[in-house]
Amino acid sequence: MTTVPISIDVNGKTQRADVEPRRLLVGFLRQQLHLTGTHVGCDTAQCGACTVLVDGDAVKSCTMLAVQADGCSVRTVESLAAGGALHALQQAFHECHALQCGYCTPGFLMSALELIEKHRDLDEAKIRHLLDGNLCRCTGYNGIVKAIVQVANARDRKADARV
Repeated sequence: MTTVPISIDVNGKTQRADVEPRRLLVGFLRQQLHLTGTHVGCDTAQCGACTVLVDGDAVKSCTMLAVQADGCSVRTVESLAAGGALHALQQAFHECHALQCGYCTPGFLMSALELIEKHRDLDEAKIRHLLDGNLCRCTGYNGIVKAIVQVANARDRKADARV
């Protein structure tokens, strides 16, 4: 079995490992690093449950090889809560009942984080469009969109107050 050495910054910590060239990023995160918050839903990039941020971009980790992430910064859902306190998105998902079974939640949280970090003037229509590719079979998306709007509005109010 041939392996390739990689070095990836995962949630702020450098991870060095030898991986098979065909090892998917989701498998590396789950099996080698034991970061099981990233879920495997469909293995075909249809559901988004495996979404992580790679250098700030939302990526379905079931479509990326671990060797492709060599030298990159990867953020998983485990990076959100700090010191026992929920991230604003996690808190908003809780408050807005944006989860039911929770299987898709990590992927939605990471996709939502990219939206919050990269887009201004988010409204429901824009959020629904930008979340295309993340599937939830339980909630109907209303709570998810409401939670993201809540966090985006809070962020925008803070930005306006600083001006």
